[in-house]
Amino acid sequence: MCGIVGYVGTKNIPGRAYFALDVVLEGLRRLEYRGYDSAGIAVLDEGKISFRKKAGKVAALDEVIAADPLPQAVVGIGHTRWATHGGPTDANAHPHVVDGGKLAVVHNGIIENFAELKTELAEKGYTFESETDTEVAATLLSDFMHGAGEGDLTESMRLTCNRLEGAFTLLALHTDFPDRIVAARRNSPLVIGLGEGENFLGSDVSGFIDYTKNAVEMANDQIVTITATSYDIIDFAGNKAQGKPFKVEWDAAAAEKGGFSSFMEKEIHDQPTAVRDTLMGRFDENGKLTLDELHIDETVLRSIDKIIVIACGTAAYAGMVARYAIEHWCRIPTEVELAHEFRYRDPIVNEKTLVVALSQSGETMDTLMAVRHAREQGAKVIAICNTNGSSIPRESDACLYTHAGPEIAVASTKAFLAQIAAVYLLGLYLAELRGNMFADEVHKILDELREIPEKIQKVIDNEDQVKELGRSMKDATSVLFLGRHVGFPVALEGALKLKEIAYLHAEGFAAGELKHGPIALVEEGQPVFIIVPSPGGRESLHSKVVSNIQEVRARGAITIVIAEEGDKAVEQFANHVIRIPESPSLMQPLLATVPLQLFAATVAESKGYDVDQPRNLAKSVTVE
Repeated sequence: MCGIVGYVGTKNIPGRAYFALDVVLEGLRRLEYRGYDSAGIAVLDEGKISFRKKAGKVAALDEVIAADPLPQAVVGIGHTRWATHGGPTDANAHPHVVDGGKLAVVHNGIIENFAELKTELAEKGYTFESETDTEVAATLLSDFMHGAGEGDLTESMRLTCNRLEGAFTLLALHTDFPDRIVAARRNSPLVIGLGEGENFLGSDVSGFIDYTKNAVEMANDQIVTITATSYDIIDFAGNKAQGKPFKVEWDAAAAEKGGFSSFMEKEIHDQPTAVRDTLMGRFDENGKLTLDELHIDETVLRSIDKIIVIACGTAAYAGMVARYAIEHWCRIPTEVELAHEFRYRDPIVNEKTLVVALSQSGETMDTLMAVRHAREQGAKVIAICNTNGSSIPRESDACLYTHAGPEIAVASTKAFLAQIAAVYLLGLYLAELRGNMFADEVHKILDELREIPEKIQKVIDNEDQVKELGRSMKDATSVLFLGRHVGFPVALEGALKLKEIAYLHAEGFAAGELKHGPIALVEEGQPVFIIVPSPGGRESLHSKVVSNIQEVRARGAITIVIAEEGDKAVEQFANHVIRIPESPSLMQPLLATVPLQLFAATVAESKGYDVDQPRNLAKSVTVE
């Protein structure tokens, strides 16, 4: 999430007709896929920082600059925002300029301890003009400049980074250092671009690919100081460090996709970060779980006696996963409804009903109308959404934002996993609030959740096996998916992905339903995916699904089994075994879904279809 560009050049270079403004704006346009809630730029020229920022897309920033031009400087930073802390407003847009106009900062990521730092800085007399964690980081950096950093921008950045918790990329300009940008990264992307008499910074190489293809990769927990002719890297302890030079082999279009063949493939690879970022910054200063926006009295939430999850498409399957977790942790009856059916069936909804609305875009008309209907009936509504400031969060009583970053491909991938992570947070929040779980029990599950991003990465690292399978099955006419418990909505999602982008008949079934009709579809050569529960979960579940594998295998099916590492019971009945790391049963959907996404994308690509923009579909369905 968020796109960042930095540029340091040299004045009066013969034949060079561009300045910092040109480079940064072009970089922001290419990085706009990372965020488009607001955009801004700051340039440093003749000892003064000049900046412009505006809510909306980069085009809105263009208009502001056209009306009020910036100087032709050779040092500048820019930012296109995907809102996290604070809505998409002019005030919350980056850069944040502090210290009487002497310091400008842009930021990508989430600073988890910003509330604690903000309180500390407020006690020192600092005031804040925005709702962002970024302004807190900028103010902290300014405080160090006047204190322990002894006026040195690089050292002050180092001290700042050692106080910050979470994920961040920070770029800073200061009037006392007019020839440089100082930048830092932790668990958030930053790449250095090398030119002749000019150097660049970008969230990824698309930020500067029009100007150079020579780049340097930075490691985690490193700080770089760039000038027009040099770059110096240190780690957060102050030790000298080295970057890893590389040549960008992609063209500009491919660079926006991170070198992947499609945005969908890139977004599949984004999933460890999407889940990690969704879990970040969820605690107040007392260690209590919080929501982003909460306008519901806690006594009301304690009195809830029914939960209805409303959503459409992929989000509805995330809701189905949520049902298993919420009922288990909170002991509240939970229903999952397609939003477009909910308001037309005269649902039983009252002031003791909590409605949870899931939407990636926050503009899904079916879900929005269902939200309005629920509130008219007296229910409280909590939105889980990936787009800050969109309609559904605005019309809800509370909101929990996923921090997956912009999802460009029509078929949802990283938003789905982020939604599951978010509804799990909601379930744990309610369980703790209502006394169903103690704080230590909540933290134990959260620790398990925090291990998931690394496990997702392990699944992605094994993608070649899945891609080979996808290519081999590009001529299949039908694929079936089976699952039990949380594996059932995973099966539904796997089937949906094939329908959406490969235009292939696919069906997902609860595995127990096989004998009640669907097994009639199984014939010789029929591909069947089976999502196998953990052997460490309910023993009966695992053994029953192994029996299901045998049932379809006996009728000639090609069995493709997704099973935990170490699960030997499936091997003799499987034509193909795709392994996922061990995890608690409720965490498995965050892992088992990933091979199905990769499979669908590979089949679609092998068929020559447009993976990102499948026929007849739109990213956000804004009509009923």
